[in-house]
Amino acid sequence: MQKIKIGTRASRLALWQAEFVATELKKFFPALEVELVHVHTTGDKILDAPLAKIGGKGLFTKELELQLARGEIDLAVHSLKDVPTDLPEGFQITAITRRAQPFDAFVSGKFSSFAELPNGAIVGTSSLRRAAQLLNLRPDLQIKNLRGNVETRLKKLDAGEFDAIILAAAGLERLGHSARIRELLPEIIPAAGQGALAIEIRTGDEKISELVGKLNDAETFSATTVEREFLREVGGSCQVPVGVFAQVDGGRLTVRALISSIDGQRVVKNSVTIELAESDGLGKILATKLLNAGGREILDELQKNLSLVPSPLSLTKELD
Repeated sequence: MQKIKIGTRASRLALWQAEFVATELKKFFPALEVELVHVHTTGDKILDAPLAKIGGKGLFTKELELQLARGEIDLAVHSLKDVPTDLPEGFQITAITRRAQPFDAFVSGKFSSFAELPNGAIVGTSSLRRAAQLLNLRPDLQIKNLRGNVETRLKKLDAGEFDAIILAAAGLERLGHSARIRELLPEIIPAAGQGALAIEIRTGDEKISELVGKLNDAETFSATTVEREFLREVGGSCQVPVGVFAQVDGGRLTVRALISSIDGQRVVKNSVTIELAESDGLGKILATKLLNAGGREILDELQKNLSLVPSPLSLTKELD
């Protein structure tokens, strides 16, 4: 009997994701023995600061990669949106699972839709991308930082700290909180890879690659490859309000993307539809279009000001 070790963060959502991968693997390899190894990452340990302020992407993957490098685990399961676009040498993403719900969700105990929020309503989020797009739609909102796992965020909402919060719908659904979703927000462009799981292994580990390759979803892999290519080209991270979403439908690929100022008042966005077979390099092409249309100026200004304030969220509102 073969045994493998799957590395995972210890949050409920991360454990759900790792157990999902284990269950799917056993469908193909019934005799496979799987052990889950809990790893505490930097992003899990620092909960009192915005993600943008403490380092952006890599916060939830570095410690898992150290375990991989030492051979203490055979593979790591990540939310794809947490994975940097450039992996350290010696690692590769071998499989991306079929994407779940990709959009953000509006959650509130007081209001049934985003449109119902009153002037000046307090909205919680842990994402610059979400905050910028929310403010673009509703400049009157008060956006406040919201960290912690899904249950912690829901408790803060229920305690009256916020009028509404915005969370990834996939996480809510995976943890059995679908009933908390008042509406989906497709008008808010998701993060690259949102809703998909990535399986990372050591480069050259053919044995593990053959195992986890069974879980790869070709359409999701193609769509998220374009998204991550776009993100790499614009230099996207948790410190930059960037959204990109690609979707395959009938052999054609549609991509929507956005670059925004933190306050949401300057937004550059575009979309393109192309045959999937001709989509190589599309992420880079779309990124170049947005950068040339004003996105570069937005990002340059953001980077210039980043070191001048305590947090990139330091406007009149606490954004995260």
